[in-house]
Amino acid sequence: MSYAPRDQQLHTYADYLTWPDDIRYELINGHAYLIPPTGTLNHQTISFEVAHQLGNALEGKPCRILMAPIDVMLNASSASENHTIDTVVQPDVLIVCDPSKLNTRGVRGAPDWILEVISPSSASHDQIVKLALYEKAGVAEYWLAHPTDRVLTIYRLDGGSYGRPEICELRGLTAVKTLAGVSIDWEPIVARLLPPT
Repeated sequence: MSYAPRDQQLHTYADYLTWPDDIRYELINGHAYLIPPTGTLNHQTISFEVAHQLGNALEGKPCRILMAPIDVMLNASSASENHTIDTVVQPDVLIVCDPSKLNTRGVRGAPDWILEVISPSSASHDQIVKLALYEKAGVAEYWLAHPTDRVLTIYRLDGGSYGRPEICELRGLTAVKTLAGVSIDWEPIVARLLPPT
């Protein structure tokens, strides 16, 4: 299943900022898509626990760990005008190590690392649409966690493209290669997940 379009018009971030805050959208090349609710317990558990571990690992370092909802203007810079920005996404968890990319509204430019937690409503969007966007924008490392299958798919930039992903189970330690010495320990996270219903 893919995200439902808001309408058939092309939009910019300037339009996006006028929309109500209680409904979440992503802008993909000017097309607005409604973000379906992703409030399942397992989705929230993975997002929070990964962010918590990253926060502990990066304590005292300049990198920032952020969680949705946060606006990420992938191809923007600090000088970009809102009416010229046509792609805005809201990854589940992300790391930004360049403070010049941060402002009060979110991130202008590609994060260093992104995690999306896959749900039935987001699977094709995250695995196809966002994969292409993140690769083009230069996101160094893109992780897709599948709570039901307990599988992690990792894409890393190599020569400007992602190439073949690394696929592993959600168990043991997985290194964040973009950040030396940082790993995610899946055992305590998976122990908190509820069985699929």
